[in-house]
Amino acid sequence: MIAMTAAQMCAAAGGTLYGDQAAVITSLSTDSRSIRPGDWFVPIAGDRFDGHDYIHRALSAGGAGCFCARLPEELLPGKTYILVEDTKRALRDLAGWYRGQFDLPVVQITGSMGKTTFKELLSGILTQRYNTLKTPGNLNGDIGAPLTLLSLLPEHQAAVVETGMDAPGQIRWLGQAVRPDVAVITNIDDVHLEHFGSRRDILAAKAEILEHLRPHGLAVLCGDDELLNTLSPDCETLRCGFSAGCGVRVEDLEERGLEGVRFTVVTDRGRYPLEIATPGVHMASLAAMAVAVAERLGLTAEEIVRGAAAYAPADNRLRVERLPGGRLMINDSYNANPRSVQADLRILAHHTGGKRIAMLGDMTELGAAEAAGHRDVGRLAGELGIEALLAVGPRSREHMVPAAKAAGCPDVRWFETRDEARDALVEMFAPGDAALLKASHFLNRFDLAADDLRRYPFP
Repeated sequence: MIAMTAAQMCAAAGGTLYGDQAAVITSLSTDSRSIRPGDWFVPIAGDRFDGHDYIHRALSAGGAGCFCARLPEELLPGKTYILVEDTKRALRDLAGWYRGQFDLPVVQITGSMGKTTFKELLSGILTQRYNTLKTPGNLNGDIGAPLTLLSLLPEHQAAVVETGMDAPGQIRWLGQAVRPDVAVITNIDDVHLEHFGSRRDILAAKAEILEHLRPHGLAVLCGDDELLNTLSPDCETLRCGFSAGCGVRVEDLEERGLEGVRFTVVTDRGRYPLEIATPGVHMASLAAMAVAVAERLGLTAEEIVRGAAAYAPADNRLRVERLPGGRLMINDSYNANPRSVQADLRILAHHTGGKRIAMLGDMTELGAAEAAGHRDVGRLAGELGIEALLAVGPRSREHMVPAAKAAGCPDVRWFETRDEARDALVEMFAPGDAALLKASHFLNRFDLAADDLRRYPFP
């Protein structure tokens, strides 16, 4: 973060300043436990805690000052306080002001699935030419996205900002700070349906990304998504994918099993023969959108091809990991919804040379689609001939397990906990086998099972 004064921060956040308006701030933190000398503290009020309770601790540990929605009873000498209506909004407004200090292309991403994968793919391509800032990990929410913007430095030449949501208005709220030059929507699906009435409501919430697109900006949409194709943005728009109506098209797709995919992306400017070492047809669709953005930002064909080939998945996102004895772990444990689980099962089905084992857990936030979503996953496991399904959680027991048995999956087992399923997997995981790990993250934490498998002393 470049240096700013407390007075600048106060003006950006629309607050009232108490203390030294000339104080210079070069870093900030929302975690009182990690405050370093000179940090600006942003206390966030959450469901289980309120950061205001830790202001004294943060400033006593060396923090230079803080935002606050209520002033502490005691103002520490030598510290600066900015009183605001809402600290989270103050952080967003500060990030928006800060973003305005930089003249560089900013790409904002949203969508039901594939946001982080697309972010990693696109930033890897852009890095072939530009010093590119990207959202770290999956910090794409009300705190993470502003903090990403506040990480911009003079040496950066482009930025890729991922934005997620779990409520209407959230993408609009973040867009006020991001103000993208390019807005990307990867797809629309039943993710977070629990918080929305329908997919059309999800579409409307995702489409908020277009409201703060800068003048002469570009919208990049998945052209294979039925709902996205109902949008008619009032800006230049490129639809990307396999469909005939796409301006950026995928052709000559070659699925190479667990080794990845080869394909050609065709645009009005040229043809791009791409190879990505991560399996899944979805990678080609995401690559088409990445090509559209990269062309817009002036990259050459050589840079685009080289950047796509260098793609490596983020942690716990469709990583094919080789374990001792020729065992394969398909680790896509970060999160899950019916569409993504079915896509992973199709990838698992490509494996030859041993058993195909699916260790799957409950999927959350599906609302009215919960029962059908779990049944569809179980049915597909049987139809694809997956040799073993290890299911975890009450939703899976009620819906996924019966559907898998009815569809002919030969070995279907249910477990109450992740660790019980992991122990069963270890017992059956023979040389040459492949195992898929996937479930909704915060409920199941299958990433911990993946860690266990990496450490396990397989013979």
